[in-house]
Amino acid sequence: MSTSLSYHEQLEGAIAFIQRYDSFLVVAHEQPDGDAISSCSAMTWLLEQYNKQVIIINESELPGRLSYLYQYDNIKRFNSEATLQFDAVIALDCADYSRLGEVRTLFTAEVTPLLNIDHHPTNNEFGTLNIIRSHAAATVEIIYDLIKYANLTPNLPCAIALYTGLLTDTGGFRYSNTSPEVMAMASELLALGVSAYELADHLLEKMTYARLKLLQTLLARISFSEDQRIGWVSVMHDDLATCGAVPEDLEGIVNYVLNVDSVEVGILFKETESGLVKASIRSAGKVDVASVAHSFGGGGHVRAAGCKMNADMNSSIETLVGAIRKALT
Repeated sequence: MSTSLSYHEQLEGAIAFIQRYDSFLVVAHEQPDGDAISSCSAMTWLLEQYNKQVIIINESELPGRLSYLYQYDNIKRFNSEATLQFDAVIALDCADYSRLGEVRTLFTAEVTPLLNIDHHPTNNEFGTLNIIRSHAAATVEIIYDLIKYANLTPNLPCAIALYTGLLTDTGGFRYSNTSPEVMAMASELLALGVSAYELADHLLEKMTYARLKLLQTLLARISFSEDQRIGWVSVMHDDLATCGAVPEDLEGIVNYVLNVDSVEVGILFKETESGLVKASIRSAGKVDVASVAHSFGGGGHVRAAGCKMNADMNSSIETLVGAIRKALT
């Protein structure tokens, strides 16, 4: 169903979708971040208010720092041998159907009713019903609108989940997506009892010793284009194991590159187990990195996007940096 419907009609349709079915599979993109897991947490709370049965599954290992979130312990890792029964699927914070990973083998997109809620402008509307709000700072912002549309008030665990997604996807309310609506929502959640200090300290300030060792390793590897408008850092497959780090320890490292005052685009290249490379791209504003990522089969936002490169590290760097150079001209 097209997002040509008004936002009011989309929210109304989503509530009708929830009321129509008894059991749901709730999913988010692979390698989930704060917004993805928080969205699953808040959506589960909403479904429970309608006495629905909920299964939450993700392909990837979950970020341990988010273990305080509501229903975190009930999020299952994908298992191809698992036998599951559900009536409908709700996909959250997933710009592209393929980013659900192997979880999509649990259902048939053309047959299973699917509600797609997302804030990425590159979302290809793969759901039976789609709520795509590209100007929303985070998917939790849409879920909060849905909760309010249903005339419900989040309890504290739900409010904490909503605030977590907002905090992480706005970079602690520092990114350009920090809108008046974001600050109003944050204020309302604080009024419900959320502790801004505790969450900011836990999510934005504290780090493990392993992350510090990884950061030490990667900062020594930063490279720049000749004009210093493009910067990048490469992460080899064994770096995490060598430092005792986990995938979530890579979060935010690309910002160390982007924060150099001459840099317009920062890139983190991560070598996968197969030897191919994933790229996380960040823009200071002059380059639409979602468009660049889309040309390589990826997607995201104007200032934050990602893609997979079908090449080794050196070739991936050469190809993507070349594409960014063209975008800067």
